[in-house]
Order: sequence, then structure tokens, then C-alpha cells
Amino acid sequence: MVQDADARKERPIAGVEISEINGLAVAPVKSDASGFFVIKWRRGIRHGHAVTLQFRHPDYHPLELREFVSDKLYVVRMVPNMVEAPSVNDRPTVKIGNVRVRYSLKTMSAVNIGSVVKTFQIENQGDVPCKNQHPCSPDGKWKAALGSASLDAGNGNEFREATASCIAGPCPFARVESNRLSRGGQIITVTARDWSDTTTFLLEAEVFHPMASQLVHEFYPVIFGRGLSFTLPTAAEGVTIEADVDDQKVFFPLGPSLLLSWANCNASVNLEQTRVCHCDLKPGYRFQ
Repeated sequence: MVQDADARKERPIAGVEISEINGLAVAPVKSDASGFFVIKWRRGIRHGHAVTLQFRHPDYHPLELREFVSDKLYVVRMVPNMVEAPSVNDRPTVKIGNVRVRYSLKTMSAVNIGSVVKTFQIENQGDVPCKNQHPCSPDGKWKAALGSASLDAGNGNEFREATASCIAGPCPFARVESNRLSRGGQIITVTARDWSDTTTFLLEAEVFHPMASQLVHEFYPVIFGRGLSFTLPTAAEGVTIEADVDDQKVFFPLGPSLLLSWANCNASVNLEQTRVCHCDLKPGYRFQ
């Protein structure tokens, strides 16, 4: 992590290459987004063996750590190459204030555009023995009849909360035979069985139109000293930093390369698969 007298500024360093100078490690490794690294030793290396680890990163001073193989927890602090510099040529310092981060997430929503109902009848005569001629009543005793109905929500639409029920006739002797209404979709179909006199069924459903929308999020990043930090979900789009530059509100689209005119930014992905972003002010700028 970064070496700093303020513990709040000792942020993890990703991408540090760690190697053993005497070739005792299987291979060099790199630190992950949280700064964590694991060294695998070659055969024959035991506890108490002397090793020298090298830490290299283009933005930090090289570091060597002489230690012995053990089960200690190693915390390594690296010094940045760039040291905060005063404003040059007596230029006034530019003030950066009221910094906010904005991004959008694509979400799917559905608008209820109405409801649809449809009735269908199943014509049958009750008390007629089935004599094994399909369809029959559930117990196989009485002659039955099947009826079905379908609904089409139209292109780009889908049904939800669909139900089918018997509304007229000897309903105790009829039932919905196959019911996939809960799945919804553009087309729904229901089939019912009647083993008495003619019955009437009602099919009804709500029609929804799915649509994509952009949900905008805005928040304040954490600022310590000359650095600011914030996290972004991997699906974040249109990331923009809004800030008051010398009391003038300005919008700065970051883009995939995280470019800012007044700060140097970098990002890494942590274990939760969110992007951790950090920006350090360039010389000539200060947070207000």
C-alpha cells in the first residue's frame, strides 16, 4: 500500500510485481486490486529460509524486503515517485470544490398498458358414461370435453398476472387442465376439462410493455488530502465528475481511460467486482 503518515491515505496498490531476487520463488506475482499477493516457493524452501523480495511498480520507488520464510503477515508500504509540488511560475492555485460523481445504470422496467379478458365455452352433456372414449372425467367414469383459449399481447408486449377460472355452468365438475399462465410471455394458452353440462371459463391477464431505461446515480467521493476515491459498479455508464473549478461548475466525462485535466486517476477491480477509482490532484490544484 501507499506509504503515508495519514492512515486514511494508505490505499492499496494493484499491479505491483513481486519477485525473489535469488530465484527461490516459482515465478514473479502481482498484487491484486486489494494489494494482496501470494508467493509460491520452490521445493526445498522451508520456514526460516532467508529470502529477499523485490517490489516494483512504475509509479513507486523500488523496494527490497529481506526476510525469513514464516507465517507472518507482511504489510509493505511503497513511496510514490511523484512528490507533491508547489505551484510553478507563481501561478495562483486552482480551487476544486463540491466534487460529485455521476453515472447511469441501464435497468429494465415494464409499463402496464391495460388488461385483456376472453371467455370460452366447453360444450358437453352430463351423466354420459365415458366407456374409455377420451376425454373422460378424472376418475374415468363420465364423458368429458376439452376447451382452450389463447391471448396474444402483441409484439414487444407480455402478459402478467394471468388467471383462468370457471364462471358459469356446473363448475365443480370442470377444471383447468393445463396452466402455464404464470410464465407469462407474449402468447398465453389455457386448456380446461368439463365432465358435466356446458361450462364457461374466463381468461384474463394484465398487459405490460417492457422497456429499458437509464437510472442516474450521483454521490460525493471521499477526499483525503490531495486524493479522492470512489467505487463504481461494473455496469456503470457515462461516468462523469462534476466539480466547481474556481467557483465555476464544470462537467468532466471520465471515459474508459479516466482522464481529468486537474487530476491523475487510476482504477482497479476488487473482489466484489466493483471498480475502485482513485484520483490525485496535479500540481497547481487544491481541494477547496
